[in-house]
Amino acid sequence: MLVNTVKEKLAQGGAVFGCFLRYAEPSFAEFVALQGWDFVIFDGEHGTLEPRDVENLARAVELRDTTPIARVPTNQAHDILRFLDTGIHGVHVPWVNTPEAAADAVRSVKYWPLGMRGLAGSRASDWGMSEPIGEYTQRANRETMVVVHIETSAAVDTIDDYVSTDGIDVLFIGPTDLSHSLGHAGDLGHPEVVAAMDQVANAVAGSDKVLGVFAGTADTAVRWLDKGARYLATTPDGFLQTGMRGYLDHVRDR
Repeated sequence: MLVNTVKEKLAQGGAVFGCFLRYAEPSFAEFVALQGWDFVIFDGEHGTLEPRDVENLARAVELRDTTPIARVPTNQAHDILRFLDTGIHGVHVPWVNTPEAAADAVRSVKYWPLGMRGLAGSRASDWGMSEPIGEYTQRANRETMVVVHIETSAAVDTIDDYVSTDGIDVLFIGPTDLSHSLGHAGDLGHPEVVAAMDQVANAVAGSDKVLGVFAGTADTAVRWLDKGARYLATTPDGFLQTGMRGYLDHVRDR
């Protein structure tokens, strides 16, 4: 496991930018990493990626000094463990709908005495060959990020308790799921959705947590930077769609 440069930049007060990927193609992951993202999130929730895929994808982006992270499918210790053992540097944990579930996520990510993560030789620990296993567990506890998703009205209602939960690095707003939870699916500009997201942003401000958010466009990212977000993620899909359609519209309309 390498030094988590994303966590390092956040600790220094900087902002970091990343990209979700759900394609099990290491060459594409490496190509995306070469564009300059701070991190890439391999999507095991809204994609078909399994831990074996993620292990190879992590190798690909590490070659380009990009931090590999994964969105796990569930907030279950056995799922989180399998993804962490691939050597990723952190996890996005979806559907964390209570403060108690947030604390469970931390325990699943961290080794004793901070948590209950199972310990075995794996790529994450260089199969126990690079350093004593006890030193590895301490380093993993220090370097591995916990990104908890805030994507339901129930989570928003108790956001202050999430902010006070030890071990969480980033509280990450999932705007689309949150809009759905509030009864306004896909309407990210609805006043209730905007108010809920602002409630999260205000709760995180001034705390030891980092505000994260999915921002599909550069303009959206800039707006969230102005609101205090420092961990921003998008997907390549919008860029591919815009570029390809723009190309085809241009050549077909001559």
